[in-house]
Amino acid sequence: MLSLIWLRGLLHRRAGRLVGAAAGIALAVALLASLGMFLTAAKATMTARSVQRVPVDWQVEVEPGSPPATVAAALPGTSKEVGFARVEGFEARSGGQTLTTGPGQTLGLPADYAVTFPGELRFLTGASTGGLLPQQTAANLHAVPGSMVTVHRAGLPDAQVRVDGIVELPQADSLFQKVGAPVGAQPQAPPDNVLLLPEATWHRLFDPLARDHVRTQFHVRIDHRLPADPAAAYDQVTGAARNLEVRLAGAGLVGDNLGAALGAAREDALYSQILFLFLGLPGAALAALLTAMITASGAPRRRAEQALLRTRGASLGPLLRLASAEAAVVGVTGALAGLGLAMLTRWTLYGSAAPGATPVATTGWAVAAVVVGLLISAATVLLPAVRDARAGTVAAGRRSFGRVSRSPAWMRYGLDLWLLVASAVVFSITSQAGYHLVLAPEGVPQISVDYWAFTGPALLWIGAGLLIWRLTTMFLGAGRPVVQRLAAPLAGGLSGTVAATLQRQRGALSRTVALAALAVVFAVSTAVFDATYQQQALVDAELTNGADVTVTGASVPQVEAVPGVAHAEPLQHRFAYVGSDLQDLYGVRPSTILPATRLQDAYFVGGTAADLIGRLARQPDAILVSQETVHDFQLRPGDLLRLRTESGKVIPFHYAGVVTEFPTAPRDSFLVANASYIAAQTGDTAAVVLVATDGTAPHVVADRLRARLGPAVKITDLDTSRRAVGSSLTAVDLGGLTTIELAYGLTLAVAATGLLLILGFTERRRTFALANLLGARPRQLGAFVWTEVALVGAGAALFGGVIGWTLSHMLVAVLSGVFDPPPSRLAVPWGYLGAVASLGLAAVLVAGAVAVRAARRPPLAILRDL
Repeated sequence: MLSLIWLRGLLHRRAGRLVGAAAGIALAVALLASLGMFLTAAKATMTARSVQRVPVDWQVEVEPGSPPATVAAALPGTSKEVGFARVEGFEARSGGQTLTTGPGQTLGLPADYAVTFPGELRFLTGASTGGLLPQQTAANLHAVPGSMVTVHRAGLPDAQVRVDGIVELPQADSLFQKVGAPVGAQPQAPPDNVLLLPEATWHRLFDPLARDHVRTQFHVRIDHRLPADPAAAYDQVTGAARNLEVRLAGAGLVGDNLGAALGAAREDALYSQILFLFLGLPGAALAALLTAMITASGAPRRRAEQALLRTRGASLGPLLRLASAEAAVVGVTGALAGLGLAMLTRWTLYGSAAPGATPVATTGWAVAAVVVGLLISAATVLLPAVRDARAGTVAAGRRSFGRVSRSPAWMRYGLDLWLLVASAVVFSITSQAGYHLVLAPEGVPQISVDYWAFTGPALLWIGAGLLIWRLTTMFLGAGRPVVQRLAAPLAGGLSGTVAATLQRQRGALSRTVALAALAVVFAVSTAVFDATYQQQALVDAELTNGADVTVTGASVPQVEAVPGVAHAEPLQHRFAYVGSDLQDLYGVRPSTILPATRLQDAYFVGGTAADLIGRLARQPDAILVSQETVHDFQLRPGDLLRLRTESGKVIPFHYAGVVTEFPTAPRDSFLVANASYIAAQTGDTAAVVLVATDGTAPHVVADRLRARLGPAVKITDLDTSRRAVGSSLTAVDLGGLTTIELAYGLTLAVAATGLLLILGFTERRRTFALANLLGARPRQLGAFVWTEVALVGAGAALFGGVIGWTLSHMLVAVLSGVFDPPPSRLAVPWGYLGAVASLGLAAVLVAGAVAVRAARRPPLAILRDL
């Protein structure tokens, strides 16, 4: 009964403070629940996209001497038999000349293969059945539908095949993999010369071939009812593949394409979990601190109320029950409001249901968030009340009588400075190699996180908050003369009195400035990290596609004639051996390659992009190599590098510099040289065309090029590539995380400035009322209010901006594994930061206006309400 009366009184007299505390808890619960929803949805999206990207889940190769029927009987799901045969080459006649190719592959496909495995073949022109030539082979032979191609069979007479259609093989790398071979032993590139034949035709032509020229595979599509978590899906798929190999007992090997895709996705899933910890926990901690500050603002009044209850005979037990009832109301109200806000966030981002939002996952995250909210309530509402109740006894009063107020222990021992030093030391250690995932030492596919990397940013965040508290306290204490001069424009002749008042309130004001600044730090660091991620996702797409649009199979004049094309740049792509290592060789025009491809200085080591590309112009036989090649072959500047092309031609180069990234190049080893020098040495001028648009959307220009050049020309655009890749988190749409983080960061920044100011002014209503009784005019009362508003706003903006920018650098450096390539500079979202500044300014102005209006109320009315 007493608890109900007490709660009714609190709701009537202290509703603002209770609502503020519940709002802090609601923010923490909503942020955690929303981020948990994002994490669940991101993982489910990764699994779904991994499955969609893999047309053939398993390639089961029949071992020599084993009957294919035995292997087929053990296969799950849907399977199709595919024959592979090596040939000595192809030949065709076009325009009165005979064109030949080097060794190649022929495949025998069932009639319904393309229907069973959509995405493995892309039909360009002609029929979709019969003899089909991939685009590259058709270009080599100048073949079109209706052409006759001669197949040079090893040990058998040549065979004639009619070309019925031209196709593209988007998954050629996996299609021609060496099943059972480790990653390092896989072919560097799929064959350029391929012929696809109907199953019956293939058997007629190649069944007589020797066994070492023919192999049989079964392409399998398994059941896709997999767990939403890519790690669990990976375990299920790879376990099933190993189980199949055991049952085959040596009759076949399994090429697990789906397992490989899910293996990459589970790394991305772990990175999304890391982002949850790096970006989500600070927000929840801020919400908890906000709740604690709101509760602490009413601590003097709570102690007075407890003392009044003691004078009326209340013992410690009833006081604790009253505090527990208050904490329960605040915690439950905040938790329910937070869940409602999280549901609203989910509806805004995903509609009725988020991907992967199963009842178990949704309930699990909701329960976890509610538990955190109740713990925050207990820590910020119940524990301070219990501490005050125990300290409010007569005995405790005697022990504290005459005790001199001292600064906090952490401030006396310099805890903030020690934390910042520790943060710098840890950061210097962890950032040397960057943050990355590590495999278990024995090589089993179990991924673990080096959580040591969390320490640096965490120590910086805590140490910076304490340092801001210290500096603000020092400024309002020992810096009182400076405060007086700065307050003069607002307070005029009362600047000395205002400075003295601020000095007496420096404890509460320092905590307010520190928390408001940390809220700004959270908003700034999150926004900069998210903007940098989006920037690098675009850079990654540009490197993958090469330019706005990339055209293969057309000349520069043909491309330049299409509207929307601002510049067309030829780029040679060859292969050459460095020793026994086959690497990609790119030929560029040094005078024009830079504006066409947006090459960045960060892609080169030992000079700028213009400097190193310029070396190729000044020295035609100069060559830029990857860092891995420099290390593996112990190269020094100026060393002679003799490269052997696939045709056997040896070309001399001189090592002139290091390139780490290049358009369309692989991530490890590649070479960049002068295109005219390569053409002079090989007599081959064929090149792909990199297109820079005039501002027209890349996909629009790509559509125009397809309409003008026809289906036989391969065209890719930046818009499509950007949807397919996204830095290291290839399957994560960071838009959801960005929306959640930025929205809550903005809310926390506004709440920490405006709400805390309003509560502080509310607790000082008695001071304003007494000043009013002594004859203070409204303008004089406003001087106290607006000086405090200016102090909190300026402190939050200054400290928050500096620490936020520092923390942004640390986050990007520590999480370098998320970015591919690492950014050369941070991206600054000026629009969002401007919104934070504007709304923060509005919050402090509203708080000041509310305080001034309240101070103008009749003094007796204010004192009567207290």
